[in-house]
Amino acid sequence: MAKYIVEQSGPLRGEVTISGSKNAVLPILAATVLSEGVCEINDVPHLLDVEVMIQILRSLGADVSEDWDSHTVVVTPGQSTVSEVPHDLVKKMRASIFVMGPLLARTGSAVIALPGGCSIGNRPIDLHNKGLRLLGARILTGDGIVEASAPNGLRGSLVYLDFPSVGATENIMMAATLAQGTTTIENAAEEPEIVDLANFLNKMGARIKGAGTDTIRIEGVQHLHGTRHAVIPDRIETGTFMVAAAISRGDVLIKNSVPDHVRPVIAKLLECGAVVNDEVDGLRVRGDVKDLVATDIKTLPYPGFPTDMQALFMALLTTVDGTSAVIETVFENRFMHAAELSRMGANIRVDGRTAIVPGNKHQLVGARVISTDLRAGAALVLAGLVAKGRTEVSEIYHIERGYEGFHDKLSALGAKIERVED
Repeated sequence: MAKYIVEQSGPLRGEVTISGSKNAVLPILAATVLSEGVCEINDVPHLLDVEVMIQILRSLGADVSEDWDSHTVVVTPGQSTVSEVPHDLVKKMRASIFVMGPLLARTGSAVIALPGGCSIGNRPIDLHNKGLRLLGARILTGDGIVEASAPNGLRGSLVYLDFPSVGATENIMMAATLAQGTTTIENAAEEPEIVDLANFLNKMGARIKGAGTDTIRIEGVQHLHGTRHAVIPDRIETGTFMVAAAISRGDVLIKNSVPDHVRPVIAKLLECGAVVNDEVDGLRVRGDVKDLVATDIKTLPYPGFPTDMQALFMALLTTVDGTSAVIETVFENRFMHAAELSRMGANIRVDGRTAIVPGNKHQLVGARVISTDLRAGAALVLAGLVAKGRTEVSEIYHIERGYEGFHDKLSALGAKIERVED
């Protein structure tokens, strides 16, 4: 198993280019199952999760070619589409559930194991199943397997989501593209990744309106064709390097970023005293202008503060003046990194879904810590950049599921980080 060795570094300085969005590309790749023609996806990040999704597409009968030098993936549908996803692939990644809706719409059936992924809390697929049932699917679950069928095709319906789940919104939206009639998703998630998926589907011939709002309408069509599409930049990677600039008291220009996608992160960094400028070439973040101070954060569905940024921001808050409160409302088990940060000297107190974070610029010390999930691992790396001494971050496969060339990008900014085989 590989690990990162991180040593106390000076302020990060320079430029970094953000990769394509992990959370956008995975449902987009799954959506190619709906196509009857060749799909070319550009700006695809080379990640472990992307490789798993490519393996899933191949297992379903598609021909997939990838060129990582140009970050391009080309998906050619097979003569016949298999409807059962290999269990060993599903267990590696929660996003494998995204193929259920497209498979149902295209083949009339889908057999898939309950998905794996990061252990950040209860993440059932009840809302996925509810929406697909309302479209006319028959769904049976048992022994960790979901069997869905719609032999007579799917039918448009009104679907109200009890919670604006991103995954459920995307799965239902994909299935509805080939359903008979019109589907309306109310209380839909509004994330930029949903807009990107809708744009991709519309390029394929789908008729989707309202993506990015809480009400999405999909008028079903009979066929979808191939297309070419470029994935949006990764807003969580953008936020990660924004925090990296602030926590190191550095000066970093973040290229290929969309400021509107990270407004909550910008707002909280400004509250802490960082300087954020929207320049021609990208977002410039400076943590070296004045002393940084505490602020409170509360995670919420988009456009609120993203849960995926919570661990990263908590790492920053351990280094500022004053005490902060971090409230997690999306996942009930997303404070595992607090214990790891405490190994590094942080004095974080967790009570239910609230963490109290006392800040002190000099409190962190190097330690051996474990990457408990994707974003927690990245947060520990950033903490290691400012901790006195040497930090070893293990289980970094979590990190490499979602960040392309993470240690290389940090090194180019002046970070003292090395990837070694344990």
